[in-house]
Amino acid sequence: MKENSLFDSLLEEPQKPSGPVTCLGMTFENDEARRAHFTEELRKNLQDPEFRKIEGFPIGSDEDILNLSDPPYYTACPNPWIGHFIAEWEALKPGQPDGYSYHREPFAADVSEGKYDPIYKYHPYPTKVPHKAIMRYILHYTEPGDIVFDGFCGTGMTGVAAQMCGDRDAVIALGYQVKQDGSILREEIDDNGITKWVPFSHIGIRRAALNDLSPAGTFVTYNYNTPINISSFEKTASRILKEIETECSWMYTTKHSDGRLGTINYTVWSDVFVCQECSEEVVFWNAAVEKEAGKVKDEFPCPHCNSRLTKRSLDRAWTTVFDPIINQTQKQAKQVSVLINYSVGSSRHEKVPDQYDIDTLKKLEALKVPYWFPSERMSFGKETRRNDPAGLTHIHHFYTKRNLYALAKLKSLSPSAKFNLLITKVSFQITKLYRFTYQSGVWGAGGGPLSGTLYVPSLVKELNIIKQLKNALKQRRGISHPATYGSFVGSTQSSSAIPSIPDDSLSYIFIDPPFGANLYYSELAFLWETWLRILTDNKEEAIENDSQGKGLDDYRLLMQKCFAEAYRALKPGRWMTIEFSNTKASVWNSIQTALLEAGFLVANVSALDKKKGSFKAVTTPTAVKQDLVISAYKPNGGFEERFQKEAQTEEGVWDFVRTHLKYLPVTKRQGALMLFVPERDPRILFDQMIAFYVRKGYPVPISSQEFQVGLSQRFIERDGMYFLPVQVAEYDRKKMTSGAPQQLSMFVSDEASAIQWLRQLIKEKPQTFSDINPQFMQQLGGWSKNEAQLDLRELLNQNFLCYDGKGPVPEQIHAYLSTNWKELRNLPKDDPSLVAKARDRWYVPDPNKAGDLEKLREKALLKEFEDYKDAKKKLKVFRLEAVRAGFKKAWQERDYAVIVAVADKIPNSVLEEDPKLLMWYDQAVTRMGGE
Repeated sequence: MKENSLFDSLLEEPQKPSGPVTCLGMTFENDEARRAHFTEELRKNLQDPEFRKIEGFPIGSDEDILNLSDPPYYTACPNPWIGHFIAEWEALKPGQPDGYSYHREPFAADVSEGKYDPIYKYHPYPTKVPHKAIMRYILHYTEPGDIVFDGFCGTGMTGVAAQMCGDRDAVIALGYQVKQDGSILREEIDDNGITKWVPFSHIGIRRAALNDLSPAGTFVTYNYNTPINISSFEKTASRILKEIETECSWMYTTKHSDGRLGTINYTVWSDVFVCQECSEEVVFWNAAVEKEAGKVKDEFPCPHCNSRLTKRSLDRAWTTVFDPIINQTQKQAKQVSVLINYSVGSSRHEKVPDQYDIDTLKKLEALKVPYWFPSERMSFGKETRRNDPAGLTHIHHFYTKRNLYALAKLKSLSPSAKFNLLITKVSFQITKLYRFTYQSGVWGAGGGPLSGTLYVPSLVKELNIIKQLKNALKQRRGISHPATYGSFVGSTQSSSAIPSIPDDSLSYIFIDPPFGANLYYSELAFLWETWLRILTDNKEEAIENDSQGKGLDDYRLLMQKCFAEAYRALKPGRWMTIEFSNTKASVWNSIQTALLEAGFLVANVSALDKKKGSFKAVTTPTAVKQDLVISAYKPNGGFEERFQKEAQTEEGVWDFVRTHLKYLPVTKRQGALMLFVPERDPRILFDQMIAFYVRKGYPVPISSQEFQVGLSQRFIERDGMYFLPVQVAEYDRKKMTSGAPQQLSMFVSDEASAIQWLRQLIKEKPQTFSDINPQFMQQLGGWSKNEAQLDLRELLNQNFLCYDGKGPVPEQIHAYLSTNWKELRNLPKDDPSLVAKARDRWYVPDPNKAGDLEKLREKALLKEFEDYKDAKKKLKVFRLEAVRAGFKKAWQERDYAVIVAVADKIPNSVLEEDPKLLMWYDQAVTRMGGE
């Protein structure tokens, strides 16, 4: 009764007229005139055959695209006005003070934001990042008026975050302070260990250009990121809901024990099976579920013959019906209603369906839906065809008759595109995908469709759509935020080619790209998109999907195209944040390789905890528990110009290192602890330099040992990391208050990680073989099956030095002994007692003395590589370091055929999971193709 009075009052509220509006420099009498003008302009574009050839153009008629669009702000196809908005926004940006030069360190802090904010929760989607988390990145990297881009925008949380950067209360809620002049301050620990508030950004909206391949995604994005006259919307929606209720409420009526009528909240449907012993039907809910304990029995008796049954051993019961929609007889897995939860007045009750309910269901089945609804065959795919064996082959099969009827009625009454949001909001919830579950001691609590799948459960919770629509309307007011027309532009196309975005025009990019084979987005969106009447063209969908004929290589190449487009459009010296939740090392390496091939350089990797995982992220054994966040930058134009002149000289190497160090975080923290910054490790710096040279197509003009020596001569080393002079002072100050950086624990799985583990072990504490060996043996449990396992002595001999007691004690050992034994302090390095204590200890040589050792090791590796070149069979076990050394030498000699030939001999999984090998191989294939 309360609900009805609320909607009645809304119906009485007058609608405010629209006044003059200005859009892209043109003034219109009202917003309707603006929409009409740009709709006609879009119609002209749609009639151009070349326009429809743009990559990722969705599948739909001109009229359906026009009906869903709100041009020029949002189009359900490629948006021809993106460049116009970017030019206007750039002209409107507030000026910077004289001498201003943009510089940001990567946002290196781990971020944790929950998924339970009303804005985040309102509309379901396979995966999304909380807008509050994205706000932290946008505030760090941008200033008011800057242009933010997200090419995989999903439901548009990046746009929400960009606009809410202008909301003082929202910024303060993140734990920041906002001063009267608009400065935003965050807590930092100063050189004396005292927490202080330090300015880092300014309050003010950022402009958002958002794109996605999915029409469903961009449509929801549009609704989240454009203003709405909520009172007018509620008034119209309430009128529509009243019409639906008048026509359909009888469908959700049941009879209480005293004869009064009640309103159904939900109905539970159960699978029906057949006992193999007696051939009688077994209702799953009745036979297999322990109601009070809230669990399904592993084994249960047949209610007819008492045979012991398991769900796996049972055959389904089937029902055969004629489907007039598709004009054919359909065999479907049988389900029956077993429980009704309903309300009489304000009290809730439960009952087993009685004759009244059975009669209602029969009446419904005989009813013809007089309104349009989607009845397409489910598209070809793993998820979309998941339920074919159960006879759920077409869209309308996923709905009960009454929910289909009411949803079709809503679609017929919706006066504008914005009202389709109510349809997409509930159209997934009211399907047969909704699970009936037991949570917190209550049946019916929780549930919902299983995230990331189109799984139909054995116990289905059929929700009352009228109640769901009323709840959706109430929640719609709760997701309103200070969005403004002209601060967002949305497009629907592939991110692999958006020519309407000018070169070097974007201030910052935040993307949450697809996760390899984790989620099949176009399949999961198919149900929504059939109601919107526009479908994803999945040819350019960047995923692994057997149904689409796409493997890991296809995924990597598609992502590389998207990253290359992002690189083209991003301003030099600016940042891109890539949020990524993966479950396989090969997918993670594909993303990093694609980034490098596009031109980006990675400066930091940190964690983002979204506090709630999808089904696959939670249950897959190899799944990461937190999303990883890559901070990558586009080198500034000055460096690129210098590199063209210096590339084939050693100075090009040091210019690269100098530029790269400038972009790396000086420190990383985990609470009060200071962490080691792996990106400053000399080996990682060397790998980054090689990757940059290879991508540019130049031979590397310096060896590993020369790089190590040159690094120590030109830059300042602290705790195994290298810094610029201006950075090392800051590092030293922070180290004084926080202590030495903590090394992250390592997992030894191959030769390279074993060398790194040994280096970390003996760098600060030189040890004898007998000290090292037992520790090393404990690390060998996870050794890769294809990696040749080396003897510890061989690893030590090829990579480190051992003091044999002849000559003075090496400085590394002397420093350790004199620090830890009082009696050895101040002794000369050739003192017999010091020599005796130091003898047979292994230590890390300094760069100036490591050259000869490196040459000997490289010679041994290349000798093994020659054996691999001559091998006639596939290689099952080999030294990965030898393959890397051989690939590098072949690259220097431009012998690309050798790289490809040896790559063909090693397992594909090894190639895919090793970013260095993948880089050499991809570039070799590219060069061979161009010759």
